[in-house]
Amino acid sequence: MTEAKKKAVAAAPAKRAAKKARPPKTTEPATVRRWDIEGIDDWGASRHELGATIPTAANSVDNETGGWRTNVPTIDPEKCTGCMLCYFYCPDASILIENDKATGIDLAHCKGCGICAAECPVDAITMSVEDKE
Repeated sequence: MTEAKKKAVAAAPAKRAAKKARPPKTTEPATVRRWDIEGIDDWGASRHELGATIPTAANSVDNETGGWRTNVPTIDPEKCTGCMLCYFYCPDASILIENDKATGIDLAHCKGCGICAAECPVDAITMSVEDKE
């Protein structure tokens, strides 16, 4: 038996004892943090909560979030093979699908991150600087 193996065997009981000494895991649900959104309509650059604040759940359809985009993806439907990688990797569900192929981008929600273009194996999606005019 090698010296390293002997040390590992000798340390095993101490490891088991340390593992038993850990506090038990609780099954109680974690408390949900509630954002203080009092006066949200009056917020401006001088006051905002940490992170983005959408005061009610499941309302991203009602809030257009693509306005801060700098780059915009463009899909060439002729090159698209229908692998759906862009659709599955898009963090904003902004890939529009028709007949099992990517045909466009929901620009109201696309942030321009470029993940779709990076994941496309046939380069059917290209990124370019968006013309804001």
